[in-house]
Amino acid sequence: MSILPFTGGGGLAGWSLLSRTGDRQRQMVAQEGQIRQASQHYRDSIASVGSADDLLSDYKLLKLSLGAFGLEADVGNKAFIRKILESDLDDDKSLANRLADKSYRKLAEAFGFGAGGQRPQEKGFADRIVSQFVEREFEARVGESDGNLRLALSARRELAELSATPSSNDTKWFEILGNTRLRKVFEGAFGFSSSYAKMPIDRQHAEFKAAARRVMGTDSVAAFSDKAQVEKLVRTFLARSAVRLDSASNQYSTALTLLSSSRLR
Repeated sequence: MSILPFTGGGGLAGWSLLSRTGDRQRQMVAQEGQIRQASQHYRDSIASVGSADDLLSDYKLLKLSLGAFGLEADVGNKAFIRKILESDLDDDKSLANRLADKSYRKLAEAFGFGAGGQRPQEKGFADRIVSQFVEREFEARVGESDGNLRLALSARRELAELSATPSSNDTKWFEILGNTRLRKVFEGAFGFSSSYAKMPIDRQHAEFKAAARRVMGTDSVAAFSDKAQVEKLVRTFLARSAVRLDSASNQYSTALTLLSSSRLR
């Protein structure tokens, strides 16, 4: 049986609980039988991988590698993954660069095969990928109890990465708009509905930056290197989500009461 992280009642209370106990609970997931075995196999075997074909030929290595980047659904699509791994990241037209989901580029960067490199042989490579895999697995299991907490954990991880990239601020905002998980957190924190996605992309870009200045005090994505800024964003997202949930529940209760009353007449 898989270990499910304890999130209490979810929402803000669950977030506070995860902030206090998350490290312990991650360790419990990491030590679970199947996860521990998969991680050990990875540490024992990944250094022998020198090409995309080497990785694709070992299902266990491939599955954990993809899982570390949230791409486990592609484990059966070997031809596609080969093209990603062998993409020339200096070529804007290469497949990894053309895809909206930047997770594929990160996968290609991690292994370095497109540049003729063999990064799996580098010291610390296995531990880094296993750590990413465990974190993703932990997030997924939290999501089984509370989807918004999974989004919050994902946002904390992804904003730490995005804020540190050398890209321009505008480029980082376009990445947020194109990232389904991050976008949901920002939409929730800003009080935006999903209908904003129907606007022209430049209008969305302007609206999100304006909302960031209003809610966060700055539209600089680099500001999210500050953990306090991430915490403010996440807590605002979770608080607004709870209000929406309560409102929807009250509307349902009211409708049910009116329906029951009408049947009694």
